[in-house]
Amino acid sequence: MRAAANSEGRMAKAVPSATRNSPFASPDKAKKTAQEFETMFLEQTLERVFASSGTEGPLGDKGTGGAVYRSMLVKEYAGGIAKSGGVGIANQIYRELLKLQEAPHAGNT
Repeated sequence: MRAAANSEGRMAKAVPSATRNSPFASPDKAKKTAQEFETMFLEQTLERVFASSGTEGPLGDKGTGGAVYRSMLVKEYAGGIAKSGGVGIANQIYRELLKLQEAPHAGNT
């Protein structure tokens, strides 16, 4: 990585343009993205579980608003699971996002 002189004449590390322009430039953004992905994955998985439970009862499609209620319930369950630590997908994705950010700059050190 090249160093550039700042306004005081000191040498400062230049931030690579790929890092500046990355949608995951900060670790906090990468962590949030990973958590959102895990929540989405859990929603899709739980939707399949609830869909296989049939169309009878309060979550069934035959009742008034049953499908809407079921989708809202699935969203809440998925969010609750993710907030309580999830199933480990977010942690793995977070580590991979950090690796991907560092990969282009590994040869520049």
